Amino acid sequence: MSTPMQFMTHAAQKWFGKAPEELSERERQVLLRTEARTPISRNINAAFEAEATFGERLADRVASFGGSWGFICLFGLVLVAWVGLNLAMTRSAFDPYPFIFLNLMLSMLAAIQAPVIMMSQKRQSAKDRAAAAHDYEVNLKAEIEIMALHDKMDQMRTVEIEAMLARQADQIALLSQLIDSLKRPAAPGQGA
Repeated sequence: MSTPMQFMTHAAQKWFGKAPEELSERERQVLLRTEARTPISRNINAAFEAEATFGERLADRVASFGGSWGFICLFGLVLVAWVGLNLAMTRSAFDPYPFIFLNLMLSMLAAIQAPVIMMSQKRQSAKDRAAAAHDYEVNLKAEIEIMALHDKMDQMRTVEIEAMLARQADQIALLSQLIDSLKRPAAPGQGA
């Protein structure tokens, strides 16, 4: 049985063509998990949710609602109701045409909603990068495992071919003995 360092040296050279000290931390971890035969896959979304702060979760919810058809329809209804109510009230309207107070409210909503959506997008981008890095690790481990299986299959095939060649050599030797015995003249008294 080889030590972890011997395995790392052999595997790094064989599968990456590098010395162990030239490997990235990610490649080193994949090799160690490959040697230990432990799974490398994990739920990235669960890890991200567990680490999320209250503000990040709130930003995700606001961005989720702000980017939905429900928000667009609700906001459209509020705007139509606001304009319709102010137009119907004519002289006693709380925000008469040109709806300056509505413009102020829309500007404040946009000023608050835009940074919150950007925070959520930044978090989603970090989540995507983590998922891509995880996919790389899983793919790398799968590739290493497949190459190891190919090596095992080649080794098994080599052993099988060597055994078959040994059997074939034995059979040729037996056939040669049989041919030699047929070529020898029969001894007197053993007539056929």
